[in-house]
Amino acid sequence: MTKPILTILLCFAFAVNTTAQKTRKLPGDSTVTTNWEVTVKGKRFPYTATTGTQPVWDEDGKAIAALEYTYYERTDITNKSTRPLIISFNGGPGSASVWMHIAYTGPRILEIDSEGYPVQPYGIKENPYSVLDVADIVFVNPVNTGYSRILIKDTPKEKFFGVNADIKYLAEWLNNFVSRKSRWTSPKYLVGESYGTTRVSGLALELQNAHWMYLNGVILVSPTDLGIERGGPVDAGLRLPYFAATAWYHKVLPADLQQKDLVDMLPEVEEFTINELIPALSRGGFLSEQKKKELAAKMARYSGLSEKAILQHNLDVPTQFFWKDLLREKGGFTVGRLDSRYKGIDKMEAGDAPDFNSELTSWLHAFTPAINYYLRDVLKYKTDIKYNMFGPVHPWNRDGDKTGENLRQAMAENPFMNVMIQSGYYDGACDYFNAKYTMWQLDPSGKMKDRLSFKGYRSGHMMYLRSEDLVTSNEDIREFILKSTPKKGQAAKY
Repeated sequence: MTKPILTILLCFAFAVNTTAQKTRKLPGDSTVTTNWEVTVKGKRFPYTATTGTQPVWDEDGKAIAALEYTYYERTDITNKSTRPLIISFNGGPGSASVWMHIAYTGPRILEIDSEGYPVQPYGIKENPYSVLDVADIVFVNPVNTGYSRILIKDTPKEKFFGVNADIKYLAEWLNNFVSRKSRWTSPKYLVGESYGTTRVSGLALELQNAHWMYLNGVILVSPTDLGIERGGPVDAGLRLPYFAATAWYHKVLPADLQQKDLVDMLPEVEEFTINELIPALSRGGFLSEQKKKELAAKMARYSGLSEKAILQHNLDVPTQFFWKDLLREKGGFTVGRLDSRYKGIDKMEAGDAPDFNSELTSWLHAFTPAINYYLRDVLKYKTDIKYNMFGPVHPWNRDGDKTGENLRQAMAENPFMNVMIQSGYYDGACDYFNAKYTMWQLDPSGKMKDRLSFKGYRSGHMMYLRSEDLVTSNEDIREFILKSTPKKGQAAKY
């Protein structure tokens, strides 16, 4: 009697499994929790890692999407009211929250070399610099990134894919997450990288005004322009300090500049940019030929490009041309967009832009096997859904991007809120000097500048991929959290 029953059960299991494989559907609400320990700054402590999904509900309470997340909670601390919570997003839009998860702040990081290049065998190791010692962390994947998916096929994509739509549904989701995890009394911090900085800047005000959730801090890693106007001469001029940093790294500057340390050389370029270049570019075609040649000579000195090429671009050199041209006569390599330390090889040395982003393909090489292995085999979250490193989220509606102003307003309304910017000097997509400009423009009154800070690193968009910067950038976050967490009884007032 046992064999027939067993056969029936096996057939039933096979049928269920086959059906599941055919639907390949993510559960709207699920969790898998595992227990771990990690040593950070010489101290070992326990924590739980919860990977799962939580629904996005529409106005009628119907689950229309499921967001996958990983939540790390230190378990030897019982008082959650004093334990900060970090909510972490990456960018794109369309990028999974993978980069900061397994390379920056989380308790486990991927195997790469000291400069961030892929190595084999792929794997995961403890992160001795994680900020889990001072704060619990949740890494959230917006719709169509990571494992997150729309559940109802005919749901309008406009509910998710746009600056303001993204902010609105994520704020609602976070309200529910904080309630489920009993974290309303905890100090709260948003961290966003790249487009994630647009996201968290908007969320700061949305959480405050629509959900009455007040934050202690926002950390902008490699920030976008946050909707702050900078067109024309300002846009053209602000690129030069990044050009100079990259040229310094590749050792193509004049000897007197090359022999200086990077951070000693850059202030000279920054002063020239603000005091001479941008005012001169404002004159456009009415700038005298003599002055144009003088500026081209200085720009060539600081950028590693030729005076001829700069004049051919009327002093407005596109970043794509810079990436293609900087090493054209010095080995024929291109330099990376998100991290200009990386070199690429094009089909032809001729042209105005690189064939591919050398840094991004290197990162995908390293991160993709690591995150798939980590979630499935280490954290035990099993699914047949494909992990989207970059998911389909376009067209993305960028209308009404006032996220910089939203962040300013949130700060003005909340005396507890502080903002820190982290930028890599070799980032050509969200360059460090544009990040400084964003910080300067966030608060035109100047009354909140003591709550705004900038940190620069000797790497690119993902500064933490360089081992030295992994240490310092995490320490900067740790200090930012400790300084901006109020003392017991401290009032939020001006």
